[in-house]
Amino acid sequence: MIELGLIFLFFLGLLVAGAPVHIALGLSSLMFFLAEGLPSVAGVHTMINGINSFPLIAVPFFIFAGQLMNVAGVTDRIFAFARSVIGWAPGGLSYVNIGSSVIFAGMSGAAVADAGGLGAVEIKAMKDAGYDTGFAVGVSAASSTIGPIIPPSLPLIIYGVIAEVSIGQLFAAGLVPGLLMALALMIMVYWIAKRRDYPRDQGFSWAVFRRAAREAILPLMAPAIIVGGIVTGIFTPTEAAIAAVVYILIIGVVVYRTLNWARIVRAAADTVETTSAVMMIVASAALFAWVLTANQAAEGMTVVLLAMTENPLLVLLAIMLIVFVVGFFMETIAAITILVPLVLPVALSVGIDPVHLGIVLVLNLMIGLLTPPVGMVLYVLAKVSRTPFEVCVKATLPFLIPLVGVLLLLVLFPELALWLPRSVYGE
Repeated sequence: MIELGLIFLFFLGLLVAGAPVHIALGLSSLMFFLAEGLPSVAGVHTMINGINSFPLIAVPFFIFAGQLMNVAGVTDRIFAFARSVIGWAPGGLSYVNIGSSVIFAGMSGAAVADAGGLGAVEIKAMKDAGYDTGFAVGVSAASSTIGPIIPPSLPLIIYGVIAEVSIGQLFAAGLVPGLLMALALMIMVYWIAKRRDYPRDQGFSWAVFRRAAREAILPLMAPAIIVGGIVTGIFTPTEAAIAAVVYILIIGVVVYRTLNWARIVRAAADTVETTSAVMMIVASAALFAWVLTANQAAEGMTVVLLAMTENPLLVLLAIMLIVFVVGFFMETIAAITILVPLVLPVALSVGIDPVHLGIVLVLNLMIGLLTPPVGMVLYVLAKVSRTPFEVCVKATLPFLIPLVGVLLLLVLFPELALWLPRSVYGE
């Protein structure tokens, strides 16, 4: 355990020094290999095995689908449709912001893709309508966290691979919690909009609605095709990701004619860059997780937590506290890869459903995307809105309240997440 403690200190030291997450994970693991005299080739094999998984093939395809939607102008059509539906309410563009994220979530599955694509459109529209820049950034940041909860979801795919849980069940389990997040954020928006007397965007018009719906009908069908195909068993999550790319290509090239070779190549290049970063983190985290397993870290955590309590609710709350703290300092994919082998045995030992654990764990880490010092969504929105990072942090703080509230609600009432997968897949 002394060696394990030194490895953790070395890892944290590298993070504080500004080393990329995958470098910190890899060097910390290498330190253990050198100390134990283990062959480095064994570490290479462990990293390769960490990413040698069929479900992980879905990751680049969902990323590619999200990139294609951004360059094809699909995000603009989604925003226009949501605007025609709920823009009439006080503070209407705030609700449009959240509603657009719910729709976009059914296609991309990534918070950063939502923030980088829809975020730029949403913040500009809200600023032009007279909203404070900080408020626009705060709503956009909070609503982007819905993406990895509503299926499809890249973090849930990673969790499913590591925990050996049905990704289809995880996707079904994320639908109700994602809608609860949207509802909770809308309640917070309503309260703020009334206090600040934010304007209505526009009166409801059937003509505007019909035109927006006609232009957005094909993108709106994408979530039904992706999620419906997975839940009904027509195709696997990996096949669904490929289907999503093909569908967006058909829309962009044949129907809307907004995609040309230059834009497709640009989207592909961005996908390669993002996928490479994700896979490097997954591979390095898999190696670090192996080191933790070799040092019996999971057994140690199980003993410590169960020594304090064997109550499933208290154990889950303790796990959530650990995840919450980790989310401040670690990127989502790395955190999932490291934490799941540690906390899953504890959860299973007290009867916590692994599907339920996956939903609350990913939601918890999504909150971490809105908190410094890591806060990837905040950095993305600070860049696209040209707003100081500190202003983005301050503007996002009020929206942490509804998100934490939904997290606690899901912890206390597991059936909110488990009802749908049990209905679809059975016990």
